[in-house]
Parts: sequence; structure tokens; C-alpha cells
Amino acid sequence: MKVGLAILLTILLAVSLITCKNSKEEDFKPTLVYESAILQVTQITENSFIHTSFLQTNDFGNVPCNGLIVSDNKEVIIFDTPVNDKSADELIKWIKETLQYKIKGIIPTHFHDDCLGGLKSFHTNKIPSYAYLTTIELAKENNFIVPQNSFKDSLLLKVGNKTIIAKSFGEGHTKDNVVGYFPSEELLFGGCLIKELGAQKGYLGDANIKAWSSTVENIKKRFPNLTLVVPGHGKYGNAELLDYTIDLFKTKHFGEDKFESK
Repeated sequence: MKVGLAILLTILLAVSLITCKNSKEEDFKPTLVYESAILQVTQITENSFIHTSFLQTNDFGNVPCNGLIVSDNKEVIIFDTPVNDKSADELIKWIKETLQYKIKGIIPTHFHDDCLGGLKSFHTNKIPSYAYLTTIELAKENNFIVPQNSFKDSLLLKVGNKTIIAKSFGEGHTKDNVVGYFPSEELLFGGCLIKELGAQKGYLGDANIKAWSSTVENIKKRFPNLTLVVPGHGKYGNAELLDYTIDLFKTKHFGEDKFESK
């Protein structure tokens, strides 16, 4: 009888912990923690923030461009730079002076300006950069600032006591696009490979449209339990963004009115 009671209490405790964890994630309200004319930072979980900067274009005005900051034990890793050195300087200063966290690395998720436009600022601040081998090749071809360290397929880095993964799953928005994954929060940074709900196909100048859906399907299979998904532009959400992107590039859509910059 005592053994049965002990087992029951163990089960109830496990269920309670899971429920509390899920409730905590669901109850967390996104909070704008920093805002200026050129940069916004929004906290979306206890250990993650979206940074949003704005790329001035001739046809579309200021285009909001997302990146992700993940943190643990007073350390952060950043996916995608802000769009230029000025906004990157501002982000770095905010992290160092307000959060008082150490920046362990910056990972551009493809070679366009909305991913590595502020890379020089990170290098000036002696922050190491990491990128997919093809991203480095394309940065060199286009005379952009070149990330310092390369990876062939995937990258695993420590942030505090936790880990992040950057991995290529195939071509889509560009042939070098990778995604970032924060396992402890089941959080995916999809960059421009993943679309916000309701978006059109956007900028296709460097895209592989035929491969795009299959690439996102590979991500969905590899990470089946995602809680949050952050796109390169627009509102974050959950795994529905993966399904939406898969469908978008499986069917014909016209009127490409959602701009994504180079």
C-alpha cells in the first residue's frame, strides 16, 4: 500500500512540474524592454529576446528585421546582426550595460544585410562570429564583411549551462540559410526561411523555390515539439509558421507584396 502511494505521489509531482512549466511558458507576456528610433528588443521568454532593426529601402520604407538573443547564466548568443553597424552598436551596448551579460557569439543565418549587415560592429567589439560555410563563401563573393568561423553542416555552442544549435536543412530563401534552435525552450529562430502567418513569398532573388517546402519539412521532422518559432520578418508564433511556410511554397501565390531585403 505504501509503495502504491509513493508511486502515485511521484506521478502527481511529475504532472505538477510539467503543468507548471507549460503554464509558465503560456503565461509569459512578451515585453518591449528596449526601444529607440532604430532598434527594438522584445523579451519573449525568461531567457530569450527578439531584436528588431529597420532596413531603409527605396520602395518599402523601413523594413523590420528580426534576430534572436538567447541567454543563460549571464551569457548570450545572438542569431543575426541588426541591419547595420549603428543599430548593432546599440544592441551590443544594451546587452553589456543593461543586461550586463557577456556576448559569446553572433551567428548570421544567411548572407543578406538583414543577417550580417552589422557584423563589423561585433568584430570591433571582439565578439566571435560563426556561419555556415556557404554563407562565408557568399559573403566573400559579394565583398561583405566575412564571418570568422565556419561550420559545414551544424554548430553546437554553449551559452551559460545550456546549448544552442545552428544547422542547415537545405535551400529555400537562399542556398545558405540555416536556422537556430534553443533546446531548453523548444525555440526555433527560422530567419527568412520561415514566414509569419499571412505573409507572401517575398524577395525571391536568391531563392530555391522548389526546395523550400522540403527544407522546412526537414526542420519540422527534426524538431517536432517546438513551442515558439521566430521568423526573420513579422510576428513570432508556434509551429503553425512551419506549416504555413510549407503550404505557401507548395501552391501558387501571386502578388508578392511582402518584401524581404538582401
